[in-house]
Amino acid sequence: MAKEQHTLPWDRLNRLAWLLDNSIRLPGLNYRIGLDPLIGLVPGIGETVGALLSMYIVVEAARSGVPLAIIMRMGLNVVMEVLLGSIPLIGDLFDMAWKANARNMRLMQRYAAAPRKNVLVSTLLMWMVILTVGMVIAAGFYVGILILRAVWTALTG
Repeated sequence: MAKEQHTLPWDRLNRLAWLLDNSIRLPGLNYRIGLDPLIGLVPGIGETVGALLSMYIVVEAARSGVPLAIIMRMGLNVVMEVLLGSIPLIGDLFDMAWKANARNMRLMQRYAAAPRKNVLVSTLLMWMVILTVGMVIAAGFYVGILILRAVWTALTG
């Protein structure tokens, strides 16, 4: 069965990204934040609600046929915002600066302007992320084995 495609609701997605990331001008500063970092302040559910709102943009991109490499990169932006945003205080500042929704809208706009180039860049970036995470996991296992070996040697003499 063929995947159903539809055109992106650019206006609605741009408004949502603006609302979540840039809708509030901070008094006395030339900087804007959105509702996302404020929602994230609500203990327990704030990051989840923010993530669900952010994922709406990613889901709409996927439904419209945006390639997997771009979708994965968009998802990574949201995951970064949720994981780092969940750290008390520092995470709230990160949320204000990272602006995953605005990043994701820029990714889709760049993809629409130059599809091949942006799929290639996103594919390479995702492979770099996968390899880096894989190396970190492998290093963690290696260090764990070294620690277990040292403990075993200390216990058995």
